[in-house]
Amino acid sequence: MTNTVYLVDDEDAVREALAFLLGSRGLAVQAFDAAPALLAHLDGLGAAPQGVFLLDVRMEPMNGTRLHEALLERGLKNPVLFLTGHGDIPMVVAALKRGAFDFLEKPYSDNALVDRVEQALAVAAAMQAQGAHAAERAARLASLTEREREVMQRVAAGKLNKVIADELCVSVRTVEVHRARVFAKLGVGSAAELAGWLAGGG
Repeated sequence: MTNTVYLVDDEDAVREALAFLLGSRGLAVQAFDAAPALLAHLDGLGAAPQGVFLLDVRMEPMNGTRLHEALLERGLKNPVLFLTGHGDIPMVVAALKRGAFDFLEKPYSDNALVDRVEQALAVAAAMQAQGAHAAERAARLASLTEREREVMQRVAAGKLNKVIADELCVSVRTVEVHRARVFAKLGVGSAAELAGWLAGGG
């Protein structure tokens, strides 16, 4: 079914709590205690899974980012969300460039987590109904937060970081971080490329 959340976390208490939380919001959850268990399950399905993956980053014997790579190697484009208490910028950017839907840093708000999972599930459903290219664009846009969208629109319009910071009443550093995340999520490298992508050339 489309609204299945494939949850992988090697900490029993965390996994059980997340499964309960997601289930309480009406979402179907299949939980696994390690990456190999999920991969074995997927290999036995005989068809592409429908839904999203919610992966912890720090796991043994295979961490979440390596599991993400294994999913991509299998041709799976389902939205992937990471749970991490140890995320660093290179890890985040690398995973986003490979198509990850989002990173959720611990400690996270239960409501915020479920909201992002539901947004990812909506994207998963759209990816089934649309062509691959259109679905990928929709997924990348949907992965942006509201603030990232605000920054994106201003960057595409050619505004400088300082101007954007003044308009949004945030620091220049905050704009730089959001700008980097927008570029990573959309797979672009410059403001001009971003404008072209938004115009349909991406």
